[in-house]
Amino acid sequence: MTVLVLGSANADLVVAVPRRPGGGETVLGGDTVVMPGGKGANTAVAAGRLGCEVALVGAVGSDQYGALLLDSLAASGVRTSLVRTSDRPTGLAYITVTPDGENSIVVAPGANSDVSVSDVDALAWDDVTVLVCSLEVPLDTVVHAVGVAASRGARPVLNLSPVTSVPASALALLDPLIVNEHEASQLAGSFEGLLDLGPRSVVVTLGSRGAAVVTASGVVEVPAPAVSPVDTTGAGDAFAGALAARLASGASLVDAARYAARVAATSVTKVGAQPSYPTPDEVLG
Repeated sequence: MTVLVLGSANADLVVAVPRRPGGGETVLGGDTVVMPGGKGANTAVAAGRLGCEVALVGAVGSDQYGALLLDSLAASGVRTSLVRTSDRPTGLAYITVTPDGENSIVVAPGANSDVSVSDVDALAWDDVTVLVCSLEVPLDTVVHAVGVAASRGARPVLNLSPVTSVPASALALLDPLIVNEHEASQLAGSFEGLLDLGPRSVVVTLGSRGAAVVTASGVVEVPAPAVSPVDTTGAGDAFAGALAARLASGASLVDAARYAARVAATSVTKVGAQPSYPTPDEVLG
């Protein structure tokens, strides 16, 4: 494969709500919709739908949710032979979506917690150009994978979501580190300050405003097409998958981010994460 994704595979249990409940409050919502999701699986599907050769390293349970995820991955052209079946249940994400398309998410990791260093050590790296990781699987597994990828000539990319403390040795290998603007504000006082954490480059996703590419040469902002959002679930993962696909094809980081912003904007015009991801001819200009 050209892109290797290390990350979670979750079933998304999505309910539309008029507003988010406050503490101790009950809010009635719509019917629950079950969709394939998880930051790792989402990233892999986004890349696969764009025609990229991609595989996922992850774990699911031997339940109906695991079957749903494996089917969605395979249908999108993602290699699933590296997804293990765990004794634990498939990870679940409980998602509420408000009328403006914004979401709140609680994740029960389940089988994702079983993704281990030994899974990384069993991989063949000869045909891996880009490794993309996210943090709904154990941090030590991600850190190990970043180190191995760099030593084998693959380009390590980390979507730092959810935000956690990453060892400086791993940060120094990242090209780029991906964060959204809220995560960026937690980590540094300015976009340029993100480089002080150690990565070789940083991409900050800015929602409807596109993204900012931060390198030693400065900050370049790339726009996103204007859309009316329906559901923002998984938009960041769509961005990461599209970015990795373009980097693997030899694009510059700025050009890859420009395309990824278009893919992410396209994804928010439909409901769900993986079901919303476009094929190349569907990407908005």
